Amino acid sequence: MAASADTVLKLSLAAGALLAGAGVGYYFGVFLPAQAIHESVESGTREQTSAVDRTAQLERARRAEQQAREAARSRYQACVGAAQTSYSARWTAACRAQHQRQEAAYEDCADDLFSTREGCARKFPVEPEHGCALPLAISNRLVSDRDAARSQCLGEMQGGLAPDAWETPAG
Repeated sequence: MAASADTVLKLSLAAGALLAGAGVGYYFGVFLPAQAIHESVESGTREQTSAVDRTAQLERARRAEQQAREAARSRYQACVGAAQTSYSARWTAACRAQHQRQEAAYEDCADDLFSTREGCARKFPVEPEHGCALPLAISNRLVSDRDAARSQCLGEMQGGLAPDAWETPAG
């Protein structure tokens, strides 16, 4: 019986060694490569996700920058439009004042007993109320004020000032 117990013990040890070797072989031959593949796929997925996130973030930043440029361009156009409107209104007001002065001078001349209406019309011509030719000093001042307002608009656009800080030029 000792010989059969010895054989059983040897077979048990051989089977145990075989099972232990199979476990170690499975661990190194199957489990670790599968885990490495899983980690590789997972890190690739993380990298792809982070690349997609970076791309989306860059796209959002580009879109925000484009919107900011469009808003600045729109504010600039509004500012230049306001400068032009102010210029036109001031020119029209100056023409109206000039027209009223010329008309008053003509009427004073026409009321004189020694003057004729034709003579007064030659001596005191009355220009139209809209679109008149202003004296050079007045027209130069109006043009320089308009150009200064446009330059201010450009400076504000380039400086990135908020629209709340914009003021229309006095005049």
